[in-house]
Amino acid sequence: MLVSPGTTTESVWFQFFYCDMEEREDAPKDFIKLKSEKLSVGEVSELVVSPYCGAVSLFIGTTRNNFEGKKVIHLEYEAYTSMAETEMKKICRDVRQKWPSVKHIAVHHRLGVVPITEASVIIAVSSPHRAESLEAVMYCINTLKASVPIWKKEIYEDEYSWKENKECFWANSEK
Repeated sequence: MLVSPGTTTESVWFQFFYCDMEEREDAPKDFIKLKSEKLSVGEVSELVVSPYCGAVSLFIGTTRNNFEGKKVIHLEYEAYTSMAETEMKKICRDVRQKWPSVKHIAVHHRLGVVPITEASVIIAVSSPHRAESLEAVMYCINTLKASVPIWKKEIYEDEYSWKENKECFWANSEK
């Protein structure tokens, strides 16, 4: 830290301790969660807000009421939880390598029954500028679908179907 002539000890102490503490308190964080309760867009977006950032980008994946002409009643998600969390953390590490200016990342995924219109996944990313956060959010959802062991079961009126992600690397390697 450079100190100008005439700077008091108190101002140096204040800048060193309080300003550095403020920056440490807002150190980049990753918020990973798999849960069976309803996801909250407000809660997830607030996790990534930072005074150092001018952009918060969000992706919200919701349950739609149809698939290929069939009426969807709801979705059910299952996960290999420990591996899913590990893969989600890896996605966050990859984002930070690709977009070093990204501040905070939140990736929340719902497990169990997800009714029509409710969120099954919410991803939020903050960065100083919009380009990085938008690109990082797209990377997060695409990579999550390709590498995280979460499975979706679509429940229709009179049948059900387990869905594999077309992007999923392990599904494609078996064909």
